[in-house]
Amino acid sequence: MRSEKEKMLAGELYCPEDEELVKERNSVRNLIFELNHTRPAEKELREEILKQLIVAKGSFHIEVPFNCDYGYNIEVGENFYANYGCIILDVNKVSIGKNVLLAPNVQIYTASHPVDPEERLTGKEFAKPISIGDNTWIGGGTIICPGVRIGNNVTIGAGSVVTKDIPDNSVAVGNPCRVKRMI
Repeated sequence: MRSEKEKMLAGELYCPEDEELVKERNSVRNLIFELNHTRPAEKELREEILKQLIVAKGSFHIEVPFNCDYGYNIEVGENFYANYGCIILDVNKVSIGKNVLLAPNVQIYTASHPVDPEERLTGKEFAKPISIGDNTWIGGGTIICPGVRIGNNVTIGAGSVVTKDIPDNSVAVGNPCRVKRMI
């Protein structure tokens, strides 16, 4: 029988109140609390905490406040930068390429709930992975929904709600986010 964590990572319905998952989230919440309460001069401490949370392929910087669910599902490439107020609900894999910039208050949500009310009332949820390609800039206040793939060399305009995949070399904006032009 598969664990609830295995179901979660496979994108299947799972119970978020599973003992193992609750323990992992609580551990991360403590790290996030420490991170978000560091003083500006405590740069080394912030970096140490972030390295415990996130899988990084090189140098990266995340401004506080920052929030995530598990941390270990977030992988960032070289030269990644997230501005203030970033939220990543990493119930499933979030893969972010190199040279990616997130403006303030970007929200990345892998988590979702069943549409059917009876199924939703069981308390089970599911998640879909998100991928953001290299050399991409996500404008302030953007929301990226579960299962979305954003290509390489993309600019997403501020305030966008990304509900569908965005192709390489494009500028996309709006709610819902749509490609406005190719680069």
